[in-house]
Amino acid sequence: MAPYLLGLRLEGRRVLVVGGGRVAQRRVPALLDAGARVTIVSPSVTPALDDLIAAGRVEWVRRPYQVGDCDGAWLVHACTDRREVNAAVAAEAEAKRIWCVRADDREASAAWTPATGRVGEVSVAVTAGGDPRRAAGIRDVVVGALRDGTIDARRHRAKPVGVALVGGGPGDPGLITVRGRQLLAQADVVIADRLAPRALLDELAPDVELIDAAKVPYGRALPQEKINELLVDRARKGKFVVRLKGGDPFVFGRGAEELLACARAGIPVTVVPGVTSAVAVPAAAGVPVTHRGLAQDFHVISVHVPPGDPRSTVDWAGLARSQGTLILLMGVERISQVADTLRQYGRSPDTPVMVVQDGTLPTQRSVRATLSTVAERVAAVGIRPPAVVIVGDVVNVGQEIESVRAERVP
Repeated sequence: MAPYLLGLRLEGRRVLVVGGGRVAQRRVPALLDAGARVTIVSPSVTPALDDLIAAGRVEWVRRPYQVGDCDGAWLVHACTDRREVNAAVAAEAEAKRIWCVRADDREASAAWTPATGRVGEVSVAVTAGGDPRRAAGIRDVVVGALRDGTIDARRHRAKPVGVALVGGGPGDPGLITVRGRQLLAQADVVIADRLAPRALLDELAPDVELIDAAKVPYGRALPQEKINELLVDRARKGKFVVRLKGGDPFVFGRGAEELLACARAGIPVTVVPGVTSAVAVPAAAGVPVTHRGLAQDFHVISVHVPPGDPRSTVDWAGLARSQGTLILLMGVERISQVADTLRQYGRSPDTPVMVVQDGTLPTQRSVRATLSTVAERVAAVGIRPPAVVIVGDVVNVGQEIESVRAERVP
């Protein structure tokens, strides 16, 4: 017979847990989150439960179960490793008309604990005939669909307002954050950069206004002032606006400029950090930006303004003397100037360099070189933006990782 599902409001109510093992360890935190006053009856408890007891969040009666322990409880969990004890707890609870969950016997249990999840204001609870693995699997699918907007997130009762600056990550649509995907699914207007994960735009509802804010290097571009105006204009019209950017909004993304423009207009802004390509692309290519005993620091540099330009604020001499890893963004078309400048200020011509194009995407490709050969190699292979340049000995670590993998993986 199908169970009757009910949401229990346990705040301030006593819940008895008999047993202090792994099952109790899983269930007690959820009971505490619901505001229950939890009492554990058990001769021993796991270290995780001991921490909760030491913090005063759980009462521990340090002995075996005794008849009468169920008195005053609104809910009982019988989760010892002894069937006869669980049966006795359940019998006492039944006699006193208290709901009891037996962890060892779903057929004999008066109640089942559902697999639960929460996304925003929505709680999900799934039972599957008492089969916890199946229930958890179904729960995960539903929660995932709520998070990424597959289940219509735009009909949420509490609709977001204002503007969200969302970092879309380095390119692979799977690398956007959960929060970023949630807000994107609720947008009325999306203003997207060229480097934002474009595949996500195909998932938008037909009535979402999509504005292309692409900035093509040395080509067409929507001026930043116009982007700021669009953000403010659409938000003032009551639309929820998502500004979808590549990487992280505050790493060479002009996110702070857009936040200031909205704040000055009285528009509320939510900032959702993203995975920056400065770290993600080297990782996707198997190169760590730091490595014990080799590189204790790394520097992220925009080469939008080239070395030697009076507008540049980059200390190229200091970077050349540094032993840290250099991560160059927007540097492919100026790689010759950069390499010459670093060598001029003292970096060895033999310093390893790797250039990764379309990092994290199916079209990702890379080329290895040195400071003395990188410009020639990039030109010969035809590497084009967007690409990330990695300068430093960590490139050799990446090559070692690749070699070991090739030897070990059939």
